[in-house]
Amino acid sequence: MILFLRLAWRNVWRQRRRTLIIALGMGVTMALLVLYDGLIAGFEQAIYGNAIQLLGGNIQVHADGYGEKAGRKPLLPIADPDRIVQVAEAQPNVVVAAKRIVTGGLVTNREGAFSVSIIGVETDKEMLVSPVAQNISAGRYLNADDGDMIVIGQGLATAMELEVGDRITMVGNSKHEQTRQRTMTVVGIYDVGVPSVEKSTIYVSLAEAQNLFGLDGQVTEVVIALEQIGQEAGVMNAINRAAPGYEVESWETSIPDLKQTMEMKTSVMGVFGVVMLGIAAIGILNLLMMAVFERTREIGIIGALGLKPRQITLLFLLEGILIGMMGAALGALLGTVVNMALGYYGIDYSAFADLTEYTALISGRIYSQLVPMKVFQHALTVAVIAALAALYPALEASRREPAEALHYV
Repeated sequence: MILFLRLAWRNVWRQRRRTLIIALGMGVTMALLVLYDGLIAGFEQAIYGNAIQLLGGNIQVHADGYGEKAGRKPLLPIADPDRIVQVAEAQPNVVVAAKRIVTGGLVTNREGAFSVSIIGVETDKEMLVSPVAQNISAGRYLNADDGDMIVIGQGLATAMELEVGDRITMVGNSKHEQTRQRTMTVVGIYDVGVPSVEKSTIYVSLAEAQNLFGLDGQVTEVVIALEQIGQEAGVMNAINRAAPGYEVESWETSIPDLKQTMEMKTSVMGVFGVVMLGIAAIGILNLLMMAVFERTREIGIIGALGLKPRQITLLFLLEGILIGMMGAALGALLGTVVNMALGYYGIDYSAFADLTEYTALISGRIYSQLVPMKVFQHALTVAVIAALAALYPALEASRREPAEALHYV
């Protein structure tokens, strides 16, 4: 095998310029795919990461039986929520674990009645990760001791013609299904650029929600924010081991539409990447086909010397694989360097933040993230495509009869 590798390596460099162009083409193509993966990972953290925090956190923990009534947002208290918080915050990837009360209700004024989700929050913890707390456009965010204070979205403020300091009536059901009503003062208005959320979600302090809904010292869920998307499984397993008996689910279950969007994007890019590499593979096919015709006499000589057809096939196949490996190595190096540079300096995306609801969640710069497994996968794909591209020329070379090949001019 070593002899065949040496011969193949020598043959690769017979047409130095042609080999370098093909290897460079595959390398640049792979580098672009690696760069794309890094940018997409950065976008996922900037857009989907913020969307996940806005819509409920990476992981949510509820009392057993909550899932059967989830559509009604039941006020089902969690037993010993502090234990869950303690276990979660002991995990290395957890940024914060916060207690919440989540239920449905109405807000009304002279402009009409609007159905909303009412969320009681631990304000000191929510301020660390919540896009709502970080995007207050008027007034202020909640304090832990706020009583009849409420934070609403810009969409709801526009629909109800509200400003900071105005009062509205909030209606909801208590733990025992009794209607509770309270007049609240708008202390802050948030603007995250997602009208559907702004119009349907309001926030009060956890203490106020406990008092209003008859949940003295109790909460209905614990939300857990992680450093990055994709770290949920380890934390969920740790919680299930240390504190069994709860319903623990990730955003992939609670926000299925977001999960489907990400999977669709990944599938489309996978097909696009194979097409790009396939185009580069045509260069290898062309290179080796030309080599077969240019070296017909040589094929006849090595055949006459005793090299079997399968060995001739192996020789040409190795040439294609070596070119593919060169392209993979070049692509991995180039893609990693560019990704690391963009991961350090980032890309200013603030000018495009208003393009869609999702891009509105970008705070400013996008930082590319190197995904080592993706680099390996692309390198393997390049090598496989190069081998497949070399297969036909290799078989063609093995079919040459030595006697005919020796007389080829």
